Amino acid sequence: MSAVVTPSADAAEAGASQAVKAQLRLREMVLAGELPGGSRIAEVAISEQLGVSRTPVRSALMRLEQEGLLESLPNGGYAVRTFSERDVSDAIELRGTLEGLSARLAAERGAAPVVLREARACLQRIDELLREPALDDAAFSRYVSFNAQFHALLSELSGSPVIAQQLERISNLPFASPSGFVVVQANSPAARDMLLIAQDQHWQVLDAIESREGSRAEALMREHSRIAQRNLREALHGALSHPLPGVQLIRRRS
Repeated sequence: MSAVVTPSADAAEAGASQAVKAQLRLREMVLAGELPGGSRIAEVAISEQLGVSRTPVRSALMRLEQEGLLESLPNGGYAVRTFSERDVSDAIELRGTLEGLSARLAAERGAAPVVLREARACLQRIDELLREPALDDAAFSRYVSFNAQFHALLSELSGSPVIAQQLERISNLPFASPSGFVVVQANSPAARDMLLIAQDQHWQVLDAIESREGSRAEALMREHSRIAQRNLREALHGALSHPLPGVQLIRRRS
């Protein structure tokens, strides 16, 4: 017997779809600078601009607040958040600390063989990409996807839902994800060299986990986060031909 879809179910699904579309478009507007840092979000104006009702816009605004891109105002409504350079640096440092702990526990407790195989296969796919002398936009996009996948698997390797949950929370902060500043390297003359260094660290930490070397695995992941710190400095103080999306939300140190 086929399932019967009621009109109310159709309406709910359509509303959810509109909320997701509104969320994606609003995120693009914030990161592109169309909604400047500190500016108040006019719900009615956004609703008219996106061509949707205020209900999905309100839902989208709530989700973007949860992501950390918006902040709620005391008298109601939302404004686009800005971040100090130290805020972003601290978030990257915290992610490195948590990933280091995750790697150490994976090594000390013993990681699930099936997850280890998935992590190894993910790194092999990255190796295939990096065999090319240069990465085009499509290849770089695949690298970003595989890099995010490996870091997610690393979190899973610890076998700790508590740490995995905290890693997910910190990685959802703007600019704090494992691939948050990888795009900075895309237009750098030394882009492939830096990706090769990061990939070698990936393999080394996986080897440390498999060899049950907890301290080594932890130190490697802490060091790995230093690449993101370098990319942060390059994004804010370097001369990039293609500025990082959303970088205008970060207040540079004087």
